[in-house]
Amino acid sequence: MPLVSVLAASIVPGIALLAYFYWKDRYDTEPVPIVLRMFLTGMLIVLPIMIVQRSLTLWLGDSPFTFAFVISAGVEEFFKWFVLYHMIYNHTEFDEPYDGIVYAVAVSLGFATLENVLYAFMQPATFGNLMMRALLPVSGHALFGVFMGYSLGKARFSVGKNIKLHLWLALLLPILWHGLYDFIMVTVSSAWIWLVVPFMFILWFWGMRKVNSANAVSPFRFLKREEEIKS
Repeated sequence: MPLVSVLAASIVPGIALLAYFYWKDRYDTEPVPIVLRMFLTGMLIVLPIMIVQRSLTLWLGDSPFTFAFVISAGVEEFFKWFVLYHMIYNHTEFDEPYDGIVYAVAVSLGFATLENVLYAFMQPATFGNLMMRALLPVSGHALFGVFMGYSLGKARFSVGKNIKLHLWLALLLPILWHGLYDFIMVTVSSAWIWLVVPFMFILWFWGMRKVNSANAVSPFRFLKREEEIKS
């Protein structure tokens, strides 16, 4: 398989999904440089995540449950959550609930894209393999980012104890869904597709409801309507 084709098949799905969720922002789109910075940050955390995962595997072993919920989902989603909380949560551009989804998806897809590139070069990968990865793990990471970002958006615009509640949900919900996905993949052999496909449909359905819900409470929705009326 030509190098250009490998790179395209590895990178394009992540960029396309990022563009999709970016354009789903109905009222106040985020600055492209900041979104790209978060995408690149997602790429940069791949190496430290791999180091931590290797260490935990040596320490805890790699039983299906431990691998799925701790080593894979736990470590990856924690790193994403950590950089989002420290880099963007208090940023002035985080000014509506849907922004949490945009930035979390950007970090998640940055991670998934570089992971996809490494997979393509470290293992013999056909175009079909890479397309399957685009449909499953890459889009999965995007949806885990939707759930994380939705709760971050809720936390950002909540008060009192609800802030901590939603910050915890921003970490725990993606770990749960990511862990379930990985657990299916490592425990179900030949029939895995019959479980993963409906599982992904559920994730997409629920994820798009979160997208619509976050947009529906944007403080800019009234300004947008006023502009439409005036025009």
